[in-house]
Amino acid sequence: QVQLVESGGGLVQPGGSLRLSCAASGFTFGSYHMRWYRQAPGKEREWVAIITAINAATSYADSVKGRFTISTDNAKSTVYLQMNGLKPEDTAVYYCHAQSTGSGRAYWGQGTQVTVSS
Repeated sequence: QVQLVESGGGLVQPGGSLRLSCAASGFTFGSYHMRWYRQAPGKEREWVAIITAINAATSYADSVKGRFTISTDNAKSTVYLQMNGLKPEDTAVYYCHAQSTGSGRAYWGQGTQVTVSS
């Protein structure tokens, strides 16, 4: 069965760094576009970053551009989100998302909490 398991969240001071991981299983990882989303309290879930399946092209929301980096390790079926220069407004639950390049079927992880506070 399909599983996306995020880890790496926690409490960090402003300006600090965290690396989120999302371990995938139950599907052909290399055939899926991988995205990170986040949802802050009282706000809608928003897209953060994508890495495409075909050529590993990346794109970022303006709010995180230049601070966050998405990457994959296909041998480990894992997608990462390196977050540097964290700000209090980055506080949210971060979700991993996988979407098939063929069928378009999509899956979500359970989320990991990131809190940026002094």
